[in-house]
Amino acid sequence: MLKKLVLFIILSLPAFIQAQVDVHNASSEYEYPTDPLVREKLDKWQDLKFGVILHWGLYSQNAMNESWPLVNELWKRRDTTKTYEEYKKWYWDQSKKFNPVKFNPEKWAEISKDAGMKYLVFTTKHHEGFSMFDTKENDFKITNGPFANNPKADVTKYIFEAYRKQGMMIGAYFSKPDWHSECFWWPRFATVNRNVNYNTIEFPKQWQKFKDFTYNQIGEVLSNYGKVDILWLDGGWIRNPQPGEMEKAYVQSNKSYYPPYPQDVDMSRIAKMAREKQPGILVVDRTVHGPYENYRTPELTIPKEQLKDPWETCLTLAKGWGYTKKTPIKSGTWIVQTLVEVVAKGGNLLLGFGPTPEGEFPEYVNKPLQEIGDWLKLNGEAIYGTRITENYNSGSTWFTQSKDSKTKYAICCIKEGTTIPVTIQWKGNVPVKGKKIKLISSGKNVNWKQEGDTIIVEVPKELIGKQTAALAFAF
Repeated sequence: MLKKLVLFIILSLPAFIQAQVDVHNASSEYEYPTDPLVREKLDKWQDLKFGVILHWGLYSQNAMNESWPLVNELWKRRDTTKTYEEYKKWYWDQSKKFNPVKFNPEKWAEISKDAGMKYLVFTTKHHEGFSMFDTKENDFKITNGPFANNPKADVTKYIFEAYRKQGMMIGAYFSKPDWHSECFWWPRFATVNRNVNYNTIEFPKQWQKFKDFTYNQIGEVLSNYGKVDILWLDGGWIRNPQPGEMEKAYVQSNKSYYPPYPQDVDMSRIAKMAREKQPGILVVDRTVHGPYENYRTPELTIPKEQLKDPWETCLTLAKGWGYTKKTPIKSGTWIVQTLVEVVAKGGNLLLGFGPTPEGEFPEYVNKPLQEIGDWLKLNGEAIYGTRITENYNSGSTWFTQSKDSKTKYAICCIKEGTTIPVTIQWKGNVPVKGKKIKLISSGKNVNWKQEGDTIIVEVPKELIGKQTAALAFAF
């Protein structure tokens, strides 16, 4: 039985999810982990609700789409005055220019914490193959360029340390494909698309070299950088497709199909090593159903219905994942409304943007992050540590509940640009007769009544008719 029902209001903006060329669809199935340490970590992760994913690499140097211009399937995104080989050389030569002299991870972590974020996912290596950590497997890394002599050249070390000091869970993004590795894109063959460019069955020794390379690099990340809570593996097409999956993909898409040979990097071996080095670590082999996808990751979309399995939606603050210059930026109001919907549907929100090539957060993130942070400082009780409730939505109102099911929360969204009405209404989730409805931000009770299955809440007089520039309006 509910002991209390808590209400608060936020201004809202019509949510939009942008289109992007490469979007990973969520798995349609889920397999719950059996390791008790993993299950315990998963429960803690579900309490956090709000995280940040930071894309930072060579693509940041020219504020370009992350890695993808290297792929032949997306030729319109690159400079066509160069030959493909010239372009790849130009792109990879950005490693000779990438010099983030203003790198300040402590400031990053402080801004993220103030925004209400509770965990980090950082791109230790994207598809381009440039390691943002001091790998011993090759020289294509940030510690082997103009930034090499900086005291904080091994940026992954200092980013992880700074975010840990702010009490955050640490996630290491790692790309399974590596387009710079000659064991993946073998120079003796043409580069056709995002996949390995040779038949792994015909050349098993070459593919084994790549599997060992991948295994060793992940081992470095999990051995040399302190406690890591999440191994977030991107590039879900690098796998053994299920029967019929290749044929279906060939028909549906001309850019993300699976080749007629396996690309499995031996996830059982990687996961075993990961949990020996980091007991209880969450392994997120994105979009690959099975024991190594400990939570699902729909990208640039929110599921239409509530999901009972653990999941996290990955959305961008700007147009792309990494640093960009002139671009539409989503407002703090949009972030709040999106976070509320995601949490009510049972997920976490992982918000993405990228630092500048100089090593700072772009100025455009400050306002929306401050707004979401201000709102969560007042209303975080209804977000953090909550769980889903069966009746989770009524119009513009979303519902969550405490883990012990004793408290429910109602979050009512009001379209931005309108004034706050005299009353707020929703259907269902009726408080027990005689119980109180409290405004979280003030801690004060509000008057309410029931008419049929509709709850009508009186807005405090001092708030009626007011507007706010962002999402800070809450009660």
